[in-house]
Amino acid sequence: MSPTTTEAVATELKRFAQELKLTDSQKERLRTYLAEVHAKVQDFLQKNPSIAKGALVEKVRTLRSSMREQVVKFLTPEQLAKWDAEVARAKEFLGHSVSQ
Repeated sequence: MSPTTTEAVATELKRFAQELKLTDSQKERLRTYLAEVHAKVQDFLQKNPSIAKGALVEKVRTLRSSMREQVVKFLTPEQLAKWDAEVARAKEFLGHSVSQ
């Protein structure tokens, strides 16, 4: 992971960890998933440098959905409700501006 990617993941993890009151184990699992999703977005952009914004938005939505499937496995119901609220309010996902 590049230093920029690492920093973006760390920032996002800190914010979510505080908001959701994550355990150390949950923090590590979330960090792993955030890094994977960020890498997928970067790879997608690199392979598709001229992509239309709509196609990028759709790719990010797909990644959000798959990420939620993963976090359901280790967040408590209360944490998951906060997760969903944060994602619903988000205007940016890992540094990539997308429309809701």
